[in-house]
Amino acid sequence: MSLLDNIFAAGIVGEGGAGFPTHIKLNCKVEYLLLNAAECEPLLHTDKYILRNFSDKILEALEASAAFIEASQIVIAVKGVNTTEISALEKAIAEKKSTVRIFKLDNYYPAGDEQMLIYDVTGRVVPPGQIPLKVGAVVSNTATMLAIFDSLSGRPVTHKFITVAGRVNRPAVLKVPIGTSFAECIAACGGSAQKDYNIVNGGPMMGKVYPGGEEKKLSVTKTTSGILVFSGRDNFIARTGTLSVRQILSRAKAACIQCSFCTDLCPRRLIGHSLHPHRIMRKMAMLDFNKPLEADDVLQEALICCECGICETFACPMDLSPRQVNKYVKSQLKGGGFEQRTPLDPSPQRGYRKIAPQKIMARMGLLGEYDTWNERYLELNPGMVRIPCAQHIGVPAIPVVATGDHVECGQLVARAVEGRPSANIHASIAGRVVLADSVIVIEGGS
Repeated sequence: MSLLDNIFAAGIVGEGGAGFPTHIKLNCKVEYLLLNAAECEPLLHTDKYILRNFSDKILEALEASAAFIEASQIVIAVKGVNTTEISALEKAIAEKKSTVRIFKLDNYYPAGDEQMLIYDVTGRVVPPGQIPLKVGAVVSNTATMLAIFDSLSGRPVTHKFITVAGRVNRPAVLKVPIGTSFAECIAACGGSAQKDYNIVNGGPMMGKVYPGGEEKKLSVTKTTSGILVFSGRDNFIARTGTLSVRQILSRAKAACIQCSFCTDLCPRRLIGHSLHPHRIMRKMAMLDFNKPLEADDVLQEALICCECGICETFACPMDLSPRQVNKYVKSQLKGGGFEQRTPLDPSPQRGYRKIAPQKIMARMGLLGEYDTWNERYLELNPGMVRIPCAQHIGVPAIPVVATGDHVECGQLVARAVEGRPSANIHASIAGRVVLADSVIVIEGGS
């Protein structure tokens, strides 16, 4: 089979973001293949673990992918402060006599945003609303590249490396079957260190926040990067993470002072995108919440927001949430587009406005969690998994098993929809299917 056939059969999607099917992303010819090894979100350590332990496999997958898409430049972008990981990569590159090169990123957030990454490595700006192909580049996540290596030997995606950290008693990097309960992952790390807590699916900047107790309803998917536990008080997430859209908009209407700090520090704005969060906040303050939004030149700018969260976690002096406002506007303007009329002109101030992760964590009241990582590694073998058929951008996979069927780990349980953005789903444990619907539930040992 070709590389794309292997990737499609394995059900690989982007593991560091929204889960775009990889067999579609790599169906191209480009100049640059970039590995995003920045570990963008603070408090996550999964990519660094993979780099230290599987550098040789990452290189092999990169070279195979680059040969297929005819990329002449293969670059691993990793933060320069991650010296142990860089040493592991340099050793593997020397042993393999590889042409892959390492680009050392500054230690700032969001260095792992693919458009920041492309600009840092190539000096090219992806136009607003466009994808990296527009400037001759493809970006892949570290875990995704490890999955591509496995696919070369016919191994499908069945397990996920994740970070469990924050206010848990024994933080760790876990390797778990897809579909493992968040509650089981947290329990494996000693449970929550306090009774009053919130759960974050992902990182502290862009992850989705849930009240403590909801972890019993959540399960690990192909795109789960981390599970974080935070105090239910005395930090940014406790103050704002569970607010409703109406509460967020009401606070914006009442308290935004139009200081423009959110615009001044916006990473997309700093590489030349026409994005002005303070103008969107002002516009929303003048609108009637009960009426549908109508697109105009100001509100359409929200469509190019990458939702990194710098505006709300670091820039805003009033504890407001421009990111959440932009997300709301985007949801209301579905199907709209954005065309920038001004030249792409990166700011000369960008180098002075890069924000170090530890400064953001201090502002959010989470510096203690940032400074206390002591790595452990665990592998879990749960007795039951709940595997969603929608773990990716596009159309959910269609179940091909029925209740009562016995399945083996790695067996196809939901097939990608042909001709549409979709991805295959495989059993992550051996056992009996007890539910085969939009979620496939497998009980092990039967």
